[in-house]
Amino acid sequence: MDVEEAVATRRSIRAFSARPVPFETLYRVLDQARLAPSGCNYQPWEATVLMGEPLRLLQERLAASEQDDPLEYDFTAPGQLEKYKSRLRALGARMYGAMSIGRDQTDTREAFRQGNIFSFGAPALLLCHFPKLMKEPQWSDVGMWLQTIMLLLRGEGLDSCPQEFMGLYGRTIKDQLGLANDVVLFCGLSIGWRDTNAEVNTFERERAPLTEQITFLGFD
Repeated sequence: MDVEEAVATRRSIRAFSARPVPFETLYRVLDQARLAPSGCNYQPWEATVLMGEPLRLLQERLAASEQDDPLEYDFTAPGQLEKYKSRLRALGARMYGAMSIGRDQTDTREAFRQGNIFSFGAPALLLCHFPKLMKEPQWSDVGMWLQTIMLLLRGEGLDSCPQEFMGLYGRTIKDQLGLANDVVLFCGLSIGWRDTNAEVNTFERERAPLTEQITFLGFD
């Protein structure tokens, strides 16, 4: 598939099939992703990739653990502004609507949210981490690296779901992986094959119009 198709078909998958991910394919994708851009060629990204028993043990521990308090970083700040909060609400309405889960079904919603712990059934999980001394430009570099991985996965027919949710359990995950405390656990990236019959993988995604986000100057 070409880049345009990879961009168009990439989406956050929240229901994976049990089909395993070949190690050779995953290794090839991550090896290619090393060419992602980074300021000053710092290449600040690091990760641990889990499958099989190590993944199961981590999930069992997370299911029995409390979220970090305080959190090591906050990804909810944009919700303070209505423009961004409305986009979050729109996503929730479409996603839960696709699964026929009403706003009053709080227990069902929470059960689905807790599915994050098990990466929605994905057979592989990449946990992205890097030294805490990294600043905003390096966090941006890590984002470009992750996007590169996601598009390369689509080129292999695979799917993914970036999970900032894992940052809620950063200290627990670092302890499980044997990582030092001077590292920040940024996010997870679930990797596998989408369940094509799951409604949560098929709802129409909403994006802001280009004119709301981009200003063009100097063009005729």
